[in-house]
Formats: sequence, C-alpha cells, structure tokens
Amino acid sequence: MKSKLISVEKAAGLIQDGQSIVVGGFVGSGHPEAITSALEEKFLQEGHPKDLQLIFVAGQGDSKNKGLNHFGQHGMVRRAIGGHWGLAPKLGKMAVEGKLEGYNLPQGVISHMFRDIAAGKPCTITSVGLKTFVDPRVEGGKIFSQSQDDIVKLMEWEGKEYLSYKHFDIDVALIRGTTADEFGNVSMEQEVATLDALSQAMATKKKGGIVICQVMRLAKQNGINHLFVKIPGILVDYIVLVDTIKNPSHHMQTFAEQYCPYYSGQVAYPEDSLFTPMEMDIRKLIARRGLLELLPLGECVVNLGIGMPEGVANVAKEEGVRDRMVLTVESGPIGGLPASGLSFGASYSPYCVLDQPYQFDFYDGGGLDIAFLGAAEIDVHGNVNVSRFGPKLAGCGGFINITQNARRVVYCTTFTANGLEVSAEEGKLKILQEGKVKKFVKKVQQITFSAEYASQKGTPVTYITERCVFQLHKDGLHLVEVAPGIDIEKDILAYMEFAPILPEKIGIMNPAIFQAGKMGVR
Repeated sequence: MKSKLISVEKAAGLIQDGQSIVVGGFVGSGHPEAITSALEEKFLQEGHPKDLQLIFVAGQGDSKNKGLNHFGQHGMVRRAIGGHWGLAPKLGKMAVEGKLEGYNLPQGVISHMFRDIAAGKPCTITSVGLKTFVDPRVEGGKIFSQSQDDIVKLMEWEGKEYLSYKHFDIDVALIRGTTADEFGNVSMEQEVATLDALSQAMATKKKGGIVICQVMRLAKQNGINHLFVKIPGILVDYIVLVDTIKNPSHHMQTFAEQYCPYYSGQVAYPEDSLFTPMEMDIRKLIARRGLLELLPLGECVVNLGIGMPEGVANVAKEEGVRDRMVLTVESGPIGGLPASGLSFGASYSPYCVLDQPYQFDFYDGGGLDIAFLGAAEIDVHGNVNVSRFGPKLAGCGGFINITQNARRVVYCTTFTANGLEVSAEEGKLKILQEGKVKKFVKKVQQITFSAEYASQKGTPVTYITERCVFQLHKDGLHLVEVAPGIDIEKDILAYMEFAPILPEKIGIMNPAIFQAGKMGVR
C-alpha cells in the first residue's frame, strides 16, 4: 500500500494558487499549526499559494501570530468565510479594509454547511440569522459593503421566513488528529474535541478535494481500536507527522497548554479541591445576580459565554448549587467545567463530547434551558452588538445560534466601560469612578442579537449590570431592578443615550449580592 505520510513542506506544496481551503480548529485546539505555519513561510519566500479562498468555522488564533494569523499576508487570501474573526486580527483588518472579500456567518451555520455539502444538499436552510446583520435585508453577512457575492438569501416556506446559505467549493481540507495508522484512520484521544473534522473531510471528498491531516504519532496498520477512529482512512489522502519534541508549539492541545489530561479524559478534574471563590469585585456582583435567574429553573442545561458570564459557574460552586448546572460549550463538550482564555473550547472532565455540528443541532433545537452571554452595546430596542466596533472586527461566533434558540437569555455586562470602579459595602453599591464609554446606546453598530426576533418568539431576555437590571418587552427595555444605594436619575439615566421604560414599581436588587460572604441561596 502506498504510504500516505508526507512532510509538512510537501503538504504546503500541494496547495495551489486560487484554491479553496478549509482549516479546522477552535481557538487553538484542533488547529493544524504545523501546516498553516509552513503555508505562511512558503508564501513569504515564494509568493505562493496566493488568492486563496479560506473557510473556517470557529475563530482560530492567539490574537498575534498563530492559527489563522498565518493567512494574514496581503495577497495570500482573496476571500474568507468564517464564524469568528477576533483571534486573527491581521486577517480581520484586511477584510474590514476591503483588501479581501470577507463574510461573517453564524458559527453553527457554517458547521452545518459542511455536513450538508457532504450529503449533497444544494444549500443550508435555517432560521438562524434572521433580523441580525447576517440577514440580507440588513448586511447579508458582508464584512465590507462592496463584497460582490450575495451568499445569504431570504426565503419563505409555508408562511415562515428562513435564510438560505450558499455552499462553496473545497479543494483542500486541513484538519488535525492525535494518531494515524498506515491506512490513514485517525483517532483523537488527546484532542479536547472532535469539532468538524469528520464533516469537513466528507464535504471535501464530495467536492473532489484532498484531505490533509496533521497528527502527533503513528500506529502500525490497523493499530487503532476501531471504536476510537473518528476519521476513516477512506477520507484521508495525506498524513503529516509533527515531531512534538523538536516543535512542541506545532501541536499544542490548546494555544495555552501543551497538554492537560483533564481536557481529554485521562484524569478526572478535582473541581472541589481546586476551587477558589472569586474576589468581591464587579464581575462577582454581576455573576451573583445572574445566578438568581437560574435558581428558579431547577436543574438546567446551560451555555456560558466567555468573559463576564463565566463567573456564574464560580458563584454557583461557592453557593453550593453548582449541581444545578450542566455546562456546555459550542465546540462539543457537555458537562464538566469549561476552560477559558486560549483554552476556550475545552472542558475539564466533561461527561461527553459531541461533534460540533451535533452540538449546534442541540442548540438550534432549543436544547439550552438558559444562556448567559456578554454584551458590548445595547440599544433602545434591546438589540445587542458583540461582533463589530468601527474598524475592529470580532465576529459573531456561536452567539447568534445560542441567543436565537435558548429558552431563556441573560446578558451580563457592566453598565459603562473603560475605567468603571465600584465597591460593595453593607448591602449597598457605591460608584467610585464612572466608566468613560456608554454601553446603552441609541443604536448599536451591528445587530448580533435581534430584540425584534426574540420578542416575536416570546423568549424571556434579561440584561444584568452591577447597578440595575432590565427586561425586554415588546415596547422596549424596562428597568425592573436597581441596586441599593443607586440613584436612578443620577447613576442610571444620566449614563444612557436613551430613556428606558420605567414601570410604576421598580424592584430592589437583592442586598445579599452586595454583602461579603455567601448569599445563602441554597
């Protein structure tokens, strides 16, 4: 049998000018860093491959030089379609400036597109993205307004609106696993998740392309237990073996850690022994109030957005109600404790890990009882922006899938930004220094969450800050709670660009939130 093993240099040489390539990964996990590094080096030395079409699901990078940042060279990419761009600022900057044709689509939609391509379907049809910036009546997912191709179309079926997402060609897929045998069968025993690797390989073969898989070790013949094989050899054309002794950075488990046994199930994570309560800061105050949204629901399947919302799990642990939450991550883990930072996408000792398309099936089907997300801008209608701020492109990631389909949505955010300082004393909140940037604005720069769509579906939406709480109603944002010690006129209305609706009776946030020690919610 002809060997499928090739050098990383030969792998890079297989990619030709103008081809359409798919790159797998989630932040740093599952990303074939050795191959993408070699591609960048080849382009810098030879000017090839150039004019590529780049397709990716999740954001991949370290916000500096790794991951998709290897494609951030002028002329290397002519067109890119991706879910999250914030970790590859070089690529995003070129898209914003119109130096490449860029599209930002919901992460779950792109994940499903590979599976649909593999099955020979003509397009991907879903309600995800309606009335957001992805909707062709708004921006059509175009990063630069002069992008030529309309890849999202509005359609109607039996009286209901949907979006149709246009499929793409694939010449090469670059994916990653842990071990490959001589037939090209691939296992993923030290990866944090299986991601989209199988769907991407199947879609590529359907389109007549080649699949190149990076691994860190080899097995003889069919030396991998067949139950552990995640990608069959019939879908893999070439294998690139990385020497993790000489080049450990080319095959890290995540971009933060070379290897963590808790992520891949080799060792169970001792959450009780390693737990440390959060300091009594603004993040903890918001997380405490967020926890109060969850408690009445009983045991819940939950998604926590990265950043501010992550504190909800920590507070739940401190209060002894962590067992009420089954935490999930877009990348596939169910259960356990999600990792953060450049290890986001991994979970400490999850119950199981689904392929990413199936995780989004679960999300899109309403499987989440409640989702806690961050918010950068909120407008008079209740729309939320987390995806674009002037020249800075973050991208939507899985945000649209989650917020449009979770049974309940809670936004956790500071009331203002850039310099805000507060203190909590004796059950009251005190503003020590106000933030310079208003987050409650007349109009968001981009609609990542559509309040109109949520209202039509009847989704309960709550916006939690350190000093007050709002709820979404059909007529706009209602101020429903105010922290003890806060003056509505001086501390809230004065720092909003619009006037929220003030009910006759406005509640007081639980004083226990602002006191030292446990809240005693159990």
